[in-house]
Amino acid sequence: MMKIMKLSLVLGLPLVLGACAGLVPGDYTDGKAGFAAVSGATSAAIGKRTVFAQTQAENAALSREVHGMVHKKTISAETAVQVALLNNKGLQASYANVGISAAEAWQQATPVNPIVSIGLLGIGAPELGAYRAIEGLVRANILDATTRKQRMALADTGFRQAQLMAVNDTLALASQTRMAWINAVSAFETVGYLSRAKQTSDAGSELARKLGETGALNKAGQAREQAFNAELAGQLAQARLNAARAKEDLTRLMGLWGTEVDYTVPNALPALPRSVGRISNIEAKALGNRVDLRIAKLGLDAQAQAFGLTDQTRIVSDLEIVAGAELEREVGEDGEVDQKVAPPNLEVEFAIPIFDSGKARMRKAELSYLQAANVLAEKAVNVRSEARGAETTYHSAYKIARHYRDVVVPLRTTVEEEGLLSYNGMITNTFELLMDVREKLGAGLETANAKRDFYLAQAALTAAIYGGEAGSGGGGEVASLAAGGGAPH
Repeated sequence: MMKIMKLSLVLGLPLVLGACAGLVPGDYTDGKAGFAAVSGATSAAIGKRTVFAQTQAENAALSREVHGMVHKKTISAETAVQVALLNNKGLQASYANVGISAAEAWQQATPVNPIVSIGLLGIGAPELGAYRAIEGLVRANILDATTRKQRMALADTGFRQAQLMAVNDTLALASQTRMAWINAVSAFETVGYLSRAKQTSDAGSELARKLGETGALNKAGQAREQAFNAELAGQLAQARLNAARAKEDLTRLMGLWGTEVDYTVPNALPALPRSVGRISNIEAKALGNRVDLRIAKLGLDAQAQAFGLTDQTRIVSDLEIVAGAELEREVGEDGEVDQKVAPPNLEVEFAIPIFDSGKARMRKAELSYLQAANVLAEKAVNVRSEARGAETTYHSAYKIARHYRDVVVPLRTTVEEEGLLSYNGMITNTFELLMDVREKLGAGLETANAKRDFYLAQAALTAAIYGGEAGSGGGGEVASLAAGGGAPH
């Protein structure tokens, strides 16, 4: 009896297809892939350092650095922004997303593993000299090799888009932190003004009480002073609450907790600058620097690449090649072995587009591209408008703040000084003098509010040029002295 053994040998075609893919770019395999570009763009825009911490040691080093910057110290706006960029965990998550997109691009650049199948077949029992066959096959997807270039380009676009999104998140956090610092300092400045106004009101209320006891001031006059004092007490309590909440907002953005929250902010915002210059070509600057606009452009590029890939695979979406060869071995009764190689075999498997011709997927790709184009066009219009509006607000806020500082406050000071010069000790003049002091404090409070609005507008202008939307920027509630006066009538 004769035994025939068949062995299917694998052809090298699938491996050759994989070898054509080339090496994976080092930009994708680096431990901090893409972060250098993020850090460089951030530093160029706002001049701040960013760190992507991935190990326990790196996080511990950052914690020590942050502790030295804030613990029991009065921090500036620049320090607050730097701490937020180093310590905010949400920003670290955004940086990790860059690494995820790099890993996705790495994956697309890596050939798909061939599928190997091996089987042992037999008929009858071995002792009867039955036939035996060992068969093996290797399958490889042809489309994986032919479309890898397009898929790599699409993944690389996603990688660059993730980098820009991380830059935008960094700029947004910087703007939000700066505005939170401005709001916190302004809130404590408001507390200071209201505290001084409360001291003046306490004096007026006490004077009214004593005059009422002597009969020199009627009940209406006493009630007027006491009501003003009570309302001012409520405003002061609300201002203190607003200051505590504003500081907590700043603390949250900086990612502080535990003993790290033991820091302070200045009691007043810096003085207004002597002047502010005009920004030439504000729209062009915004169009050239806005990160969110560049993200939208990459989104359009991604849709174009996806459209090309869809077009390439619209008819044949799954094409596989199966390759192999057979080696036959015949063993005669005399024990002699006769080997011969059968002709190689090659199979191609694909789906027949009887029902799905790919038209629906092409239509979807076309509309997705059109959608991305319109999103980009709208974003360009909005960027121009935001830049113009931010510049207008910036200069208007400066003029308003200067008006209060240079006109309103000096006039109120003159009224107070003239009142002191004409003071003759009469009861009426005493209450008028107290009212003048309160009105001067009220003008100072309005000046502080206007100064805060200017610095918020300044931060919003930077966001309008470079990106990183920080919200409306209308921080904090505007405080004002309680209505009413101390007239003894």
